[in-house]
Amino acid sequence: MNNLKLAVQKSGRLSESSLNLIKECGITFQTRMAKLKANAFNFPMEFLYLRDDDIPGYVADEVADVGIVGKNVLLEKNEDLEIVKELGFSKCRLSIAVPKEFDYRGVQSLEGMNIATSYPVILSKYLEQQGVSAEIHEISGSVEIAPSIGLAEAVCDIVSTGSTPVSYTHLRAHETALRISYAVVCVKRGGG
Repeated sequence: MNNLKLAVQKSGRLSESSLNLIKECGITFQTRMAKLKANAFNFPMEFLYLRDDDIPGYVADEVADVGIVGKNVLLEKNEDLEIVKELGFSKCRLSIAVPKEFDYRGVQSLEGMNIATSYPVILSKYLEQQGVSAEIHEISGSVEIAPSIGLAEAVCDIVSTGSTPVSYTHLRAHETALRISYAVVCVKRGGG
């Protein structure tokens, strides 16, 4: 019998909750993720510890049979995957923020702006729905610094439910590009 290959985030928001869920199912495994790959001791399962934004690709390419990932990452990567279970933990939203001193007067204030984000697909869909044309700058981390270094006038970044990290000290969130995201289990569409 082949092992079920499960792709999970190697570190970050989803990692601990995902691994706790597996443990609650009675599956025992080595939790030292430095190996990037481990086998369960009492169930035919292999764990692939990956970067969160790589998980959809590994599942789409059938390297992993199933993945646990944030819905925001799944939507951003736009792979041919389906959600088989909404887990509901690690809730967040994707918000657009501008410097606090900016005279913000609604979503049309973003017209013609440069917006830095790690989520260009989600952001471009949102802006299109709002009838706003803006220049999107894709960056992979430290999005919040973009206005202070002159890369962009606004940012679109993750805000965890119950906290406001996107507001930092110099930014204020105004628009929500993705209202709610949380952990989901995904498989390749039509896969077996």
